[in-house]
Amino acid sequence: MTEPTLFDPGLQPERTELAWRRSALAIAVGSLISLRILPAGLPASFAAFGLVPGIVGILAACAIWVAARRRQVRLSAYLTGASLREPHGGGMLLSLTMLAVLFGGASILFVLIST
Repeated sequence: MTEPTLFDPGLQPERTELAWRRSALAIAVGSLISLRILPAGLPASFAAFGLVPGIVGILAACAIWVAARRRQVRLSAYLTGASLREPHGGGMLLSLTMLAVLFGGASILFVLIST
């Protein structure tokens, strides 16, 4: 008789990883749009600064994508008993919050400069 497992290997960790991937994809798309719009919408003396939010956003999207995969692998290993090291959390959510604050500040500056 087999012993029941407490962990279903494909459900919650995979759904969480997919949610973080969707977030990374949304950030990447928004960043690509900002690369197209911001330099054209700013005065000529500030046009180069319009590239900064887009580049930061693309780099952040790449980092979130990689971190989500690493988190899912670590969590699955811990839940299946392949690793005794307990995964830590909160860093990805904090970084996403800081990114949102950064883009909010950049948006306010864009509105102030362009008017």
